[in-house]
Amino acid sequence: MTLPHQLPGPNADFWDWQLHGACRGENSEVFYHPDGERGRARARRENRAKAICAECPVMELCRDHALAVAEPYGIWGGMSETERTVLLRKRVNA
Repeated sequence: MTLPHQLPGPNADFWDWQLHGACRGENSEVFYHPDGERGRARARRENRAKAICAECPVMELCRDHALAVAEPYGIWGGMSETERTVLLRKRVNA
């Protein structure tokens, strides 16, 4: 796993994919849960975010980035923080 301080600095070659995300211009609240959000409200918000991700031309790059840095918050590349944590744990235990 790459640690955030080991990531490349600001360089368009590394980060340009973010400019093409379907989430650009969307309200970031769709992708990040407020404190205490649970149950149906959380599921609805996550489903809205994942629907945006499903149409995104850089979804895989986004997901790869979030997994590489163990992004702790939000929907990235169509995956919630819980889904990413589960996947990363499976990789470590494999």
